[in-house]
This record gives sequence, C-alpha cells and structure tokens, in this order.
Amino acid sequence: MEVLRTPDHHFENLPDYPFQPKYVDLDGIRMHFVDEGAGEETILLLHGEPSWSFLYRKMIPLLVAAGYRVVAPDLIGFGRSDKPTAFADYSYLSHVNWMKSFLQKTALKDITLFCQDWGGLIGLRILAEDTHLFKRVVAANTFLPTGAFDLGDAFRNWQTFAKTTPTLDIGKLINKATVTALDEAVIAAYNAPFPDETYKAGARIFPELVPNSIEDPASGPNIKAWEKLSLLDIPFLTLFSDQDPITKGGDRLFQKLIPSTKGLNHQTIKDGGHFLQEDKGEEIATHIIEFVNNH
Repeated sequence: MEVLRTPDHHFENLPDYPFQPKYVDLDGIRMHFVDEGAGEETILLLHGEPSWSFLYRKMIPLLVAAGYRVVAPDLIGFGRSDKPTAFADYSYLSHVNWMKSFLQKTALKDITLFCQDWGGLIGLRILAEDTHLFKRVVAANTFLPTGAFDLGDAFRNWQTFAKTTPTLDIGKLINKATVTALDEAVIAAYNAPFPDETYKAGARIFPELVPNSIEDPASGPNIKAWEKLSLLDIPFLTLFSDQDPITKGGDRLFQKLIPSTKGLNHQTIKDGGHFLQEDKGEEIATHIIEFVNNH
C-alpha cells in the first residue's frame, strides 16, 4: 500500500485551529486526532466527506470550557492522517475498522458520539457493534444506508464526478455546502491536507462506498446495525439543519426507528447547510452541553 503524508508546513497558521497534533499508529498507517480537555465526560467528534477535524474548531473550545474531554480524529485519507493513494485501499469496512482500532488504541470509553455525514455512516456502525463504548449519541446531517433504497441519479452523478473530475476542489465543495460564505483562509484550510490530486483518493472514492443496493458488501452489516439500533437504550439526540438537501428528513427516520430518541429535545438548526458545524458550530456546542448535562 502506497501512503502519502501531508507535510506539516501545510497546516501552519490555520485560522482558529491552535490544537496540537496527536497521532496513533494503526498497523503502519498514522491517524491524527485532536485531544483537548481533561474532563470525565468524553465527546467524540467524527467528520465526514471531504472535511477533517478543522470542521470542529468552533465547537471544541466551548466543549472544553464546559469541562469535557474532546477528541476529534481525522479519518484515514483526510486531514493530517495518512492518505493511501489507491482507490482499492479504501472500503466502508476499512474505515470502520480503522476507527475501531483508533478507539482501542486511545482506550476511549463512556463516549458521547457526535457524528455528521460519513462520521455517522462509520460511527453508527460502531455504535451498533460496540455499544458498550458509548454513553450518548448526537446524530447531525447523517444517515446509515442499507442499499434497500436507491439513492437516485443525483447521487450517482456525484459519485462519478468525485471519482473522475480532473480537479477535486475540496475547499470549494465545502463552501458550496454551507449557508454562510467561507472566507479564503478557511477555504484554504480545507484544501491544506491535499497538496495535489495524488492525495485525494480517499475523498474521491468515499461517495462510491455508500451502499446503493442490497448487493453492496456494506448492506448486510448495516441492516444488522439497524437491528441493534432499534433496541438502543442510550440517549440518542438529533440535530439536523434546515437547509441540507442531502440528509433532509433523516432526523425523523432516526426518531421513528430508535426508541431512545423518545422524549429528548431534538432540534432543527436554522440557517444551517450540510456542514452545519461551519454555519452554526457554537449553537450546536450549546445543544451538546445541554444534552450531556441533562442525560
């Protein structure tokens, strides 16, 4: 497996991102993570496609100030984590296994999971399979597809575009999926992990890994995960935004199928796009603090 590592100087002087890098070795692949605070409660923040832990820079200080330990890893292929260069090096299962190894290496437990986009596709699978590690869940603009429902032509077009476009402009993609216009320094920070196109195999292949039929290798495990989630007894909160065409309505599905969503203070985040952490990071942090304090 050929692996690239983004030079450290690409991450210098990022706006509002003063966090010191930490790393774990996952059988020869290095995963980066932010680890701030020393509270007894641990908040795990999982990002998705094609972002990295920079997405959580508005939330981390508020959560630390509230007395929590906050851990935000970069998925393999993203951020300061190592980047295998071949599409074949990535699969849904490999991402699940990498994250499971990360949790084992860091010995995290009693976790409050916050997951968005692919952070949910990965995190909710692990929640179902290793429920004992978790204490609470917050799902935001995410889903757990089984392939039972066709994702549609628009999504297939996105899959093709991501894999084949000569230049995949990561910062531009993030900016298009927010309500607020990002300034140039923030857009540059989202591009920072990717010095050139050879670093982007993970970002390019991620859309293709979403199960789009029951023949997909991830379909069976995700169906089993839903069976476990339908019996979940730890608090499960939804914080979906009002202007995300990708996951709109997913919060109602979670609330319908997962019993431990009942009676919680679910919120629709107003004026939030797909990357609601960018648009409303501080507001989301306050909802998480309230959730942890009350449950």
